[in-house]
Amino acid sequence: MNNKPLPKIVVIGGGTGLSVLLRGLKKYPVDLTAIVTVADDGGSSGRLRNELEIPPPGDIRNVLAALSDVEPLIVEMFQHRFNTSNELSGHSLGNLIIAALTSITGDFVYAVKEMSRVLNVRGKVLPAANQSVILHAEMMDGTFVSGESKIPYSGKVIKRVYLTPEVIQPLPDTIAAIQEADLIVIGPGSLYTSILPNLLVPGLGEQVCAAKAKKVYICNLMTQPGETHGFTAADHVKALNDHMKCSFIDTIIVNDNGIPSALQHRYEEEMAVPVYYDFDQLRSFGMEVICDEIASIEQGLIRHDTEKVANILYSLLGTNVSRIANS
Repeated sequence: MNNKPLPKIVVIGGGTGLSVLLRGLKKYPVDLTAIVTVADDGGSSGRLRNELEIPPPGDIRNVLAALSDVEPLIVEMFQHRFNTSNELSGHSLGNLIIAALTSITGDFVYAVKEMSRVLNVRGKVLPAANQSVILHAEMMDGTFVSGESKIPYSGKVIKRVYLTPEVIQPLPDTIAAIQEADLIVIGPGSLYTSILPNLLVPGLGEQVCAAKAKKVYICNLMTQPGETHGFTAADHVKALNDHMKCSFIDTIIVNDNGIPSALQHRYEEEMAVPVYYDFDQLRSFGMEVICDEIASIEQGLIRHDTEKVANILYSLLGTNVSRIANS
């Protein structure tokens, strides 16, 4: 019997990109931990956050669904969003269940752990903190915008982002996962509103910088209006380094296949273009640059190819990538 422990991967992020990546990674023989932002203040999550004074459950819900190993109908039910004319409208069932469990147990983190057990989640899902945090942005013109959902719509260029309250405690389990990781994956996801809100939690970002694990950044496929307009891949890395006050990324994965022109035109109408990877600038940061065809099209949207990216990440562990656990 082989009792060798599984390699440990920690993925840090939020939003759609994180869930897409985890759907691929969960098929591999790894010990997987997802650290998820608690800065969301829009939609159903924002309403529950304000009304019940709990951390926002939306990003956590999506990650639980992505890592779950139950009947598809159960996941569909968990993700179901009500479309009614009353107070339920806009809420997803999963958000309400997590909110109910938090109310019953009195602890958001414990509620997430119990929900993980119910959904037979492969791996661990941990919020970046056991409390709501507020994301603020200082703009290049010296003005400030508060609220994760408001920042991209300010019409201004972001200089930096930061969190309040001043005292935010990272979870001991989160710190332990980072310290014990063999591979730490940053992204994909919105640079300022999904990724940095995790790294800015006091102690968490510092632990990532100090960790012995290889750190990999999965660069976004497209620029994001209101956040990264005109950004190259190197600009993304520079923003991360500037906020962390250290150069901590060892490897960056960038897209190397073209986006169909018709789809590009549609994105251009939304002021988004493919992220240009400036190879020489990236190499000047001392990073390994992996260029591959990692983009796919899902329902008319550009997404990371979950199977391709997961395979690249697994190969970075130095293990035999043919040992895929599909069961």
